[in-house]
Amino acid sequence: MAFPPVDEQLAVLLRGAAQIETRDELKKKLERSHATGKPLRVKYGIDPTGFDVHLGHTVPLRKLRQFQELGHTAVLIIGTATAAVGDPSGRDASRQGLTLEQIDKNAQTYLTQIAKVVDVTRAEVRPNGEWFAKFGFADMLKLLGHTTIQRMVERDDFTKRMKAGTPIYLHECLYPLMQGWDSVEIRADVELGGTEQLYNLMVGRDLQRSSGQEPQICFTMPILRGLDGEKKMGKSLNNYIGLNEPAKEQFGKTMRIPDGLMKEWFELLTDRSDKEVAGIVTGHPNEAKKLLASDIVAFYHGLEAAAETVADWNKQFAGSGVKQDPDHIDEVTIPASRLVAGAMLAVDLIAETKLAASKGEARRKIEEGAFNYGPDRTKPADVKATVLVTDGLVVRLGRKILRVRLG
Repeated sequence: MAFPPVDEQLAVLLRGAAQIETRDELKKKLERSHATGKPLRVKYGIDPTGFDVHLGHTVPLRKLRQFQELGHTAVLIIGTATAAVGDPSGRDASRQGLTLEQIDKNAQTYLTQIAKVVDVTRAEVRPNGEWFAKFGFADMLKLLGHTTIQRMVERDDFTKRMKAGTPIYLHECLYPLMQGWDSVEIRADVELGGTEQLYNLMVGRDLQRSSGQEPQICFTMPILRGLDGEKKMGKSLNNYIGLNEPAKEQFGKTMRIPDGLMKEWFELLTDRSDKEVAGIVTGHPNEAKKLLASDIVAFYHGLEAAAETVADWNKQFAGSGVKQDPDHIDEVTIPASRLVAGAMLAVDLIAETKLAASKGEARRKIEEGAFNYGPDRTKPADVKATVLVTDGLVVRLGRKILRVRLG
């Protein structure tokens, strides 16, 4: 097949990249691919450790999509075997491996979410349980013989844990070898991962050499910082935006990120050019953030959903100071039997609609003046106040807005 010129491919692929081992080898592989018409096999592996694929996962996935768009073959490794071990990369403590039942359940949802970024219909999808299920004890011993304890403990995460006296379990040492063996099985030309994955990717190069294969290119992408602006985006820290989250939720969460994250997010999560990004982030921060949030929503929910979400946001947080409710308000049903003479304690109403996690939090929000209801945005006088609840009543707590339906 015909590929774009190598220089054009490199201009696309190198944008946003953190480290490539090595760039010269990547260029040579691209030149050979261009000359022969044979696409590169570009590997990305993901362990089904939870139900939500989040924006942090999409940084290497978006790069994989770029390789696809340039005509190369995306090879998705679903870590049905490695998830049972747990990747130690970048971790201060051992990660609990998952049961086979948990892995199978999670794996079913992952591919659907990944399809929002990568064209899985044109990708080669391989669960690594496909080959590790056939491994016998002798095969595993042979694999373990490809590395040493000295080399394993040289990695930064293990060194830190040794100094801190934190346990390192032997099964964790198996993970990079398993990930590396995936590259041998699928004959990867390039492997994508985050910067904390470099050690594992380099193990893949070594195993390919030992198996008589040309070593893969280790192509790492920066780690996306989460909503807090400090730590890596992750499910365990609850600082993430999931690909399956509603447009309104994705938009609202993006609007709450620190201003200092915007350049990084634009570069890693959108297709805007460096010149565009530079111009956007030097403008008004709130408008820049709205554009970023709109780009994210448009990618995962479409342009129409993004336009509706922006319009609702502008109505709700109008610069003129005149606040309006958005056109699209989520509804919550509460039993009419919970009302007494058509009314309910404001504290109970907040808890029943789950605007707050507990009645204690509801009381605090009332005292802070954060809760209001109805067209006049009435605020309860105190924590003992009651609210006349009619079907369709709009209740608000901070940026949360719900329409109450009586069931």
